[in-house]
Amino acid sequence: MLIGYARVSTADQNAALQHRALDAAGVERTFTDQGVSGSLAQRPELDRCLEQLRDGDTLVVWRLDRLARSLRNLLDLVEVLSARGVHLRSLTESIDTSSASGRLVLSVFGALAEFERELIRERTTAGLEAARARGVRIGRPVAVTDDQLAQARTLVAAGHRVGDVARTLGVGRSTLYRALGAA
Repeated sequence: MLIGYARVSTADQNAALQHRALDAAGVERTFTDQGVSGSLAQRPELDRCLEQLRDGDTLVVWRLDRLARSLRNLLDLVEVLSARGVHLRSLTESIDTSSASGRLVLSVFGALAEFERELIRERTTAGLEAARARGVRIGRPVAVTDDQLAQARTLVAAGHRVGDVARTLGVGRSTLYRALGAA
């Protein structure tokens, strides 16, 4: 059975183009999320659609970006569908996982996505190392400077309450307690 899924991001948009393409492809039933962002993990009609799919069915979409938030999300979804014996067909990209060539194209997509993730990780690591070598402090900014800590110690030793000292320095009481205990 061919089951379709369509999605438009805003309530103002119209899914008619997607519906016509899905109908022309022979889809028997279409689930449509209207005004639902693709970035959302939970999309009511997609969830209902996925519940309806059975072994031997094919999920048909107009374009892959209507179905998945990212390539990783798409590959994960295809893996879940495949485990259930469900195929995926994208009309615009001409991908059909019921054929060897469709599975190959999707596998190439997956390899490229993994390569891109690895490149990003390498560039991030190299950038952090270069910044550290230049003396840049990585991480959250220091909440209490050395000068503030010295001033806080003096005031607390003189009998001032930690909460009052924290307010004077413009830091949180628990932050100051932590700084005083760590030093």
